[in-house]
Amino acid sequence: MTKPRDLSLALAEFAVTTPRAAIPDAAAEKARMSLLDTLGVCLAASGLEPAARGMNAIVTEHGGKPDCTLLGFGGRAPAMMAAMNNGALAHCLDYDDQTPWGQHCSSSIVPAVLAVAERQGGVSGDALITAIAIGQDIFARLRRNVAWKKDWNLSTVLAIYGATAACGRVMGFDQAKMLAAFAAASQSSAGVMELVSGTGSDLRAVYAGFSAKGAVLAALLAEQGASGLETLFEGHNGVLPTYFAGHDREGILAGLGAEFMGAATLYKRWPAVGTSHSHMKAAIDIMAQNALVPAQIARIRLFVGDFHMLGCEPLDKRRAPETLVDAKFAMPFLVAAAILRGGLSVANFSPDGLRDPDVRALAGKIEPVADPDLDWTMEMPPGRVEITLDDGRSFTATGTRVPGNADAPLGWDGVIAKFRECCAVAHTPPDPATVTRVAEMAQDLDGMSDATEILRVLTRAPACA
Repeated sequence: MTKPRDLSLALAEFAVTTPRAAIPDAAAEKARMSLLDTLGVCLAASGLEPAARGMNAIVTEHGGKPDCTLLGFGGRAPAMMAAMNNGALAHCLDYDDQTPWGQHCSSSIVPAVLAVAERQGGVSGDALITAIAIGQDIFARLRRNVAWKKDWNLSTVLAIYGATAACGRVMGFDQAKMLAAFAAASQSSAGVMELVSGTGSDLRAVYAGFSAKGAVLAALLAEQGASGLETLFEGHNGVLPTYFAGHDREGILAGLGAEFMGAATLYKRWPAVGTSHSHMKAAIDIMAQNALVPAQIARIRLFVGDFHMLGCEPLDKRRAPETLVDAKFAMPFLVAAAILRGGLSVANFSPDGLRDPDVRALAGKIEPVADPDLDWTMEMPPGRVEITLDDGRSFTATGTRVPGNADAPLGWDGVIAKFRECCAVAHTPPDPATVTRVAEMAQDLDGMSDATEILRVLTRAPACA
């Protein structure tokens, strides 16, 4: 029997040959939205998350050709270093977009493709939309069709291939160069979930910087003539058998070039790990629908699956997280803050917010209850919450219609409102007229002859000579 060609060949061919006209309107719209959303969360991180400053300091120290924009702190750097700086910012607040099946890819794709587009020059809005949509589709196809053991961090292990495809697309690669870029990207395809779910380290905040940088490096190596191989993904020691217990190649290929899964991209309204949002919403609903006040609460039980439980253990650290990064993954802290604030905004994550005695006191009343029916396989099951009052009454709700989730998605109005919120807390906030102009440019991206003009408007920087 003839062995079917490796998936890397099919995905490389798809990435380099798919015309802009083949991308459905819904997927193109999400590519535009993801561009604006990623720019916003990058700026917000520059003003709110100390973890980003170390990466920026390294980028600035190493200098180089000032080809590309450094978001947040200003200045310019070579494409690879700009991607690292901007990618680090993009996931810092856990506010970047996500798929309905979890994980994040735009925080790797957008910083990487913007960097190579600036380096390349003259990349049109249509070309940028095409590249982002292709990258998002490749990520979603891989994410949905691998047997994940919750060990590798899919947001970096797989997003680097979506980001590499987007970079190669704007650089005009043929299939051979795209295969070479994928092969080079495999050397930077890394990241383990312990970094995401463990406590005490702020490196979780900046992980997308590594995959964004790796994608640009891979594309640059392919441009320099590095060669690839035709067995990268499914060879005996290839990417998929190495990282995963199995994969569905038919699922990965189904509708390739016709159905673009980036059309399902979701935009968060609350800056915290997405797996906590349904529990937060359930608690908010109980409080609002029953006209309760926090002082009445005796106990809160969170019914959680396997991945939710990672945000509940160790319980003492999840009730009183020590770092801003940990706070965004700490379910008891997040649910308590959501009850007291009626939701969450970027302004809630500050050193003072972290030590808020009311939040910590309420979080101390929260306990997780394991429920295997809520284990994560593909779509994350909605969380369930039980609130018991001092007088013995008890209320239970399941979190549905979470702002930003698939049953209550953000459209342009919501994404633009979030962009304004993010810009307001940036290290150097852009003026309101600039914010409005950038939002308009993102919506009208198709007509731009140079899509990176949006960066120059946002940072008020002149075009490179």
